Amino acid sequence: MKSVIVESGARFLVALLLVFSVYMLLRGHNLPGGGFIGGLVGAMGFVIQTIACGTESARKALRADPSNIAMAGLGIALLAGLFAALFGDALFTGQWLFIGATEESKGLPLSSVLVFDIGVYLVVMGAILTLVFALEEEA
Repeated sequence: MKSVIVESGARFLVALLLVFSVYMLLRGHNLPGGGFIGGLVGAMGFVIQTIACGTESARKALRADPSNIAMAGLGIALLAGLFAALFGDALFTGQWLFIGATEESKGLPLSSVLVFDIGVYLVVMGAILTLVFALEEEA
């Protein structure tokens, strides 16, 4: 049975959970959180969409095949790990780049750790959604 109230609430929750998942991803370097937790929270948004509106609606909202998202995330995480080899360091050693650094300021710090976390985020989200969509379509 479909409910307009549940479908409307699900759209709101999906947006809220996706914003919160990005927040968890970005705060995970110094505080609890990171790519894994962010990916779980983001996937839960689409799971709620699946429960409320069906698999087709959730796939349409996702706009990409979840297995492709997982594979892209795996590639991004691997590239972040191999980036250290360019500088002669061990694999997965964190590398920092300061954009706009001057003598007065350090600039905007970007790290290979953040790129790795983004890869983990995509892997977790894609893997969970692949599993959930397959189970939902089977039933």
